[in-house]
Amino acid sequence: MPPTSAEIEAADRLSRRRARILPAVAAIFLAQQAAYFAEPEAAVRLVDQVKIGAWLLLSIVLILTLATGGFWLKPRRVRALMDDDTARSNRTQAQALAFLVTMAAAILLYGINLFEPMSGQETIHLLVSVGIVTGLFRFVYLERRDLKE
Repeated sequence: MPPTSAEIEAADRLSRRRARILPAVAAIFLAQQAAYFAEPEAAVRLVDQVKIGAWLLLSIVLILTLATGGFWLKPRRVRALMDDDTARSNRTQAQALAFLVTMAAAILLYGINLFEPMSGQETIHLLVSVGIVTGLFRFVYLERRDLKE
């Protein structure tokens, strides 16, 4: 059965919303990183463990969003319309750039660690954050570019 006009309109509206919301989510994620690295002490207090848990949860959600396009609670047919060839291509390009930037950051951190040792947790936190933020911004850029056409 072909998609209804309501499903097509919903998919278009949600695609535009995703392109508007993801930069704000990325900014929140970056602010969370600033708060994490502002206190270099180990996570011994409960509030620090909650902060790390929140980062971990948000990281997983953002990785899944980059992998699938998000909007998991919307109807399957609407999600399928949102996940067209262009959106899949944009996500693939965003993931590829995120991988390359993360590898470059890993090499840079390896060099930095020779002179200023970092904990494994800090290194992983930085690498995951760099990859997620790079992927999000690239995906948003590509989606906004394509939505303007």
